[in-house]
Amino acid sequence: MSSRSRATFVGFGAIVMWSSLSTLVAISGASPPFLLNALTFGLSGAAAVAWLAATGRLGVLRQPARVWGLGVAGLFGYHALYFAALRWAPPVEASLVNYLWPLLIVVLSGLLPGERLKSHHLIGAGLGLLGAAAVVTKGRGLDLDPAHVAGYLCAAGAALVWSSYSVLSRRLAEAPTATVAGFCLATGLLSAACHAAFETTIWPVGWVQWGAVAALAIFPLGFAFFAWDHGVKRGDIQVLGAASYLAPLLSTLLLILSGNGRFDASVGFAAVAITLGAVIASKDMLRRKAGSDAEA
Repeated sequence: MSSRSRATFVGFGAIVMWSSLSTLVAISGASPPFLLNALTFGLSGAAAVAWLAATGRLGVLRQPARVWGLGVAGLFGYHALYFAALRWAPPVEASLVNYLWPLLIVVLSGLLPGERLKSHHLIGAGLGLLGAAAVVTKGRGLDLDPAHVAGYLCAAGAALVWSSYSVLSRRLAEAPTATVAGFCLATGLLSAACHAAFETTIWPVGWVQWGAVAALAIFPLGFAFFAWDHGVKRGDIQVLGAASYLAPLLSTLLLILSGNGRFDASVGFAAVAITLGAVIASKDMLRRKAGSDAEA
């Protein structure tokens, strides 16, 4: 397997970890979003920075302002805009607008040096978006009420911020993935400030809820960002963009398995559309792998 393919699979690990987000948030109790963000990013960032200190690698955090600006804007900016979207627009519509980010990654990646945007990338991402629409709306129609335009704009802004962060990270590939530790810690601190300004404090209760907070910090709001950084910098970013639509599908399946949802036709359709889209978008990578296997 080539280093590019390995990096793509590492990035795919981030998508799998993100799929546990909804289930773990549901278990974590009634803490408001910015407090939950502060706790999880604070834990993951502090642990990662402590690990850098223990291994004598704190120096990797000495990066140019553009690296810190992109990293903090990506992690904190995305979550702040998405939380605002959920506050100012119905969750279903806001989530679907937000899920434009995988398609935007595929489109924007065509601007990167050495990358070519091909028709099968767009077809794969389009099928993924169609599948995401089915699983997010559960087969119901959308009601884009003009009264919620501020929320929709925030959701679109979140999609643009995360897709731009993902694509521009490739332009800053010289920055080590370990720098994500600093981005997580900064995001936790900024989230704590937003919580103090805008929210009422509701702490998790009991070991189950605190365990869910710890799991969030370790996986979807911890290791996942390191895996994603490595994937978008050194893997097939167009494949990762299209495959990202697996996150809402896997998230829904986890909710079903945990007793918080049910399987219906919309989930089945989403499974077929998203999987087919990911395979179509991965055509070049699969062809390269088949060729290397034949040579071996």
